Formats: sequence, structure tokens, C-alpha cells
Amino acid sequence: MQVKLPELGDGIESGDVLEIFVSVGDVITEGQDIVEMETDKATVPVPSDVAGKVTKISVSEGDTVPVGGVLLEVEAESRAENSTPSAPAAPAAKTPEPKAEAKPEPAAAPEPASEPEQASAPEPVARAPKPAPPAPKPAPVPVAAPAVSADAQEAAGAPIPAGPAIRRFARETGVNLTTVHGSGPGGRITRDDVLAVVRSASQAKSASAAPSVAKTAAAPSGAKASGTSLPGTADQDEFGPIRVERMSKIRKTIAAQMHASWSNVPRVTNFDDADITDLERLRQSSKEDYAAQGLKLTTMPFLIKAVATALRHHPSMNAIIDSENEQIIYKDYVNIGIAVDTDRGLVVPVLKDADRMGIPDITRGLAETAGKVRGGQFAVSDLKGGTFTISNLGAIGGQYSTPIVNIPEVAILLVGRSRKLPVVMPDDSIVPRLMMPLSLSYDHRLVDGGTAARFLNDVIGYLEAPSRLLLAL
Repeated sequence: MQVKLPELGDGIESGDVLEIFVSVGDVITEGQDIVEMETDKATVPVPSDVAGKVTKISVSEGDTVPVGGVLLEVEAESRAENSTPSAPAAPAAKTPEPKAEAKPEPAAAPEPASEPEQASAPEPVARAPKPAPPAPKPAPVPVAAPAVSADAQEAAGAPIPAGPAIRRFARETGVNLTTVHGSGPGGRITRDDVLAVVRSASQAKSASAAPSVAKTAAAPSGAKASGTSLPGTADQDEFGPIRVERMSKIRKTIAAQMHASWSNVPRVTNFDDADITDLERLRQSSKEDYAAQGLKLTTMPFLIKAVATALRHHPSMNAIIDSENEQIIYKDYVNIGIAVDTDRGLVVPVLKDADRMGIPDITRGLAETAGKVRGGQFAVSDLKGGTFTISNLGAIGGQYSTPIVNIPEVAILLVGRSRKLPVVMPDDSIVPRLMMPLSLSYDHRLVDGGTAARFLNDVIGYLEAPSRLLLAL
């Protein structure tokens, strides 16, 4: 029976194989994740729609598979069951059953302290008190226990509790997830759990590598080339060592989108600053109230609200050009795309109906959206339907830029890092004010310079008068 690649979302025709979770001979269950696929802007685990024994794997990591393409072949579950009882029957006659029992016992040992004594009693009762004194060794036992249970989980067909982003991070850092104990909900493995393993391994290596410092210093370039933190595979060209990395699906999609925008959109960028001194004062006075609800209040929700409100008064900024039908489509809804920098590239999740949301709702939605994107838990639908994009360069550093319009949208606003500047006030006094740099790029085929300037002035007006922003519904 063939397991084929199902529909991954509207408009998605294929995906790249990132990782294969099963091997030939494994017995899988229905709904078990068998491969991880990368689409245009999302990674998704693909579950099996049948149960049985894997007889053939038809794809390899890095392959591009169309929707409906065969991933693997599975022997019917009934046949797998007929073959499995005969295999254990032979070893059962040779009485290796105690070995099978001895393996699950150490995994269960860390939970109740009284059960290990009963388990060890049938073998050597007299030696039971001797293993009891080494009580200081329970620390390594819990570390080994999750590894055994994880292996058992994989063998039984249940995947290790880790999302696609965590699996990728583990591959990049060389961590075997079967040795990682998850601290998340339900034992789910988090990024911090993987980092803890990396740190402990690094400390062990640094301790053992201390006597060989001189040898390492003699060949620093080789050490860098073999470092796991560097991308790509080591290679050589005519001038020296290089690293080669296969272009991912998301990077190819970004490249195609940027090329289409650069080729088709006559872009113009307006630069300006917003005085957010009063806004920052309001944010500082309110952030503790938000923190009590588990939310971090930044200036981003205020900017999103200002842009969403201004878009309702400037329909040309919230439209698209339908070149094929030679028409302009004005959107009566406001969906703000937020450009998020991830380890896989730039991802733009969409905050739906942002103009109808208050600051608390935007703050909450922004936190949830960013968390899903960085954790790789978002769906393709989370990236669709945007009418305007905001890019936050200030989170990394920098002030002004010329962002490329995210077609088919007609404008994008980039916000830089706010900084204090001397400002001449109406009474000619010079005072320090907190200024937010803004860069608005727009498609000059539809948006004129005057329209863009008036829109940006409205955004700045809302930011400089927070009370107007809070009352805007």
C-alpha cells in the first residue's frame, strides 16, 4: 500500500523533504508522522494515513515531491501482525524474556523508589542492599531513562515530542533528540532543552580539549571549517575552502518574490520620524498591567493600531493592482502582515482585522503569532490575506531602509530603532525627544507621492497623540 503526499494547503503543489522519521522495517501507526516537508513558507509534518510495516521508502531528504507523489510503501497491518508474533516466538523459547523485562524496569525505576527493590529481588536478593547504598547515582538514572523511553517510543511508532523547528535545530547542533528530556507541556522538547544538551557537551569538550590547545591553535581554519554552527558542507574551489548549502524552498520562494517585486514595482520610499515621547511614557506606565496578564507591551502594537486605523482613511494604500484584468481592487478589510526574522528566513504572518482590535488584543495576537512562527507551529493559512506589511528593523538595529513591497500589496512600512534626538519645539526651545524612524515604500503605479505622505502623516499623528489612538475603534 502506498502512502502519498496529501494536500498541504491552497496553492501548494509540492514540498521538499526535510527529514524522514521512519526506516524500512519499522511498524507505523495511522496518524504517525513519517516525514517533515518544507513548503513555500512553512514546515509541516506529514502523518501516515495507514498502519503497517514499512517495506520501501520512495523519497530521500532534499527531494522535491509533488502533491500525490509516493512517499513510502507499507505492508498491510494484518500481515505485519502475522509476521511479528512468529519472530518473538523463537526468542521466547530461548528464555530471553528476562532481558526484555530488565530494559523496561530501569525506565520505570526513577518513578517509584520501592519498585526497583522488588524488581531486583528475584535475581540476587542478597545483593539488593548493595546497590541501595549508591544513592548518589540517581542523577544519571533519570537522564538515561528518557533516552530509553524515547527509543521505545520511536520503536512503538510514536514520534519524539518535538516540533519541526526543534528537530531542525537539533540536526544543526548535532543533538540526538532521544537523549533529551523535554521540559515543556506533556514532556515536549523545547529549544532550551536542546541548548542545555549542547552546553553540557561543550563544557565536556572544553575540559577534555584543554591539553590540546596548542594543536588547535596551529590549525584554526580547519577548526572553523568543521564547526557545527557554520552552515553548508565543506568543499573546495580554485581559491580555497568554501561551504556549500542547498537553497531551501523558503529561500527560493523569497528570491522569486523579491525578483518579481523589483522587476514589476516602480518603488518610491518616503522617510520620516515620529515623536513617540508621550507614547513611551504611556507604555511605561501600562507595561506592568500587561505583564500581570503574561503580556509584554512594546511599541509595536501601537504602531500596528496606528497603521490599521490610517489605512481605513486611505483606501489606495490598502489595495492591489489586478494587471491581468486592468483593475484596482480595494480591500474593505485590514489585515496587517508582520515580517518576522527566523532561522529559516523572512516569514510574514498576518494579523487579521487589525483595525477592529484594541491594543490588548493586538498585543496578545502579536505574541501568539510570533511564538507560532518562531516555533515552526504555524499553518500556511496564517501567511495569507495580508493587505499591508510592517517590518521591524529596530528589533535588530538600524534606523532607515528601503524595504521592498510585498506584492501584490502596494506598500510596506519599515520601523527603525527609536533614539533620542534634539528637537526644536514651537517655543524655539531645544529638548531631547524620543524619535521613531519610519520608512514607507510604495508602488508608484497606484500610490502617488501625496497619498503616501498624507498616509504617513496620519500614522505619525496617531503615534504622537496616544489618546487619539486609544479612542480609535
